[in-house]
Amino acid sequence: MLVTTGNEITGHTIAGYLGIARGIVVRAPTISQGFAAGLQRLAGGNIEAYAAVCEAARLQAYNRMVQHALQLGADAVIGMRYDATEFAEGVTEVLAYGTAVKLANPPQADGVDYAAAVNLAIPPDTDGIEIITR
Repeated sequence: MLVTTGNEITGHTIAGYLGIARGIVVRAPTISQGFAAGLQRLAGGNIEAYAAVCEAARLQAYNRMVQHALQLGADAVIGMRYDATEFAEGVTEVLAYGTAVKLANPPQADGVDYAAAVNLAIPPDTDGIEIITR
């Protein structure tokens, strides 16, 4: 699956637009992550506990977007973007989205089952991170 933030893919012709592919995840840090982050805030700088939660949320949203694009029959996603919204204290929605497209000259099949690979790449619910999906 080709994914790009651009509106075209060099060397490929877009044969059709299949619609918006999106992946949504809602995350909140655990009590222990919140406590660790509170201590880090006192010292200033990067707050690793929150950075880990954010990175995991982006990865899961991206993987869900790719999975949705595959369900739509896409060869690629163009115009890929992230958006994040805090809609409750400490609870953030992360959205990965782009336009699913069919290519006239898709990349040669390499024997990889991308749908299965994407499922394996979604991080498990570890470290007590709350995940709310829709």
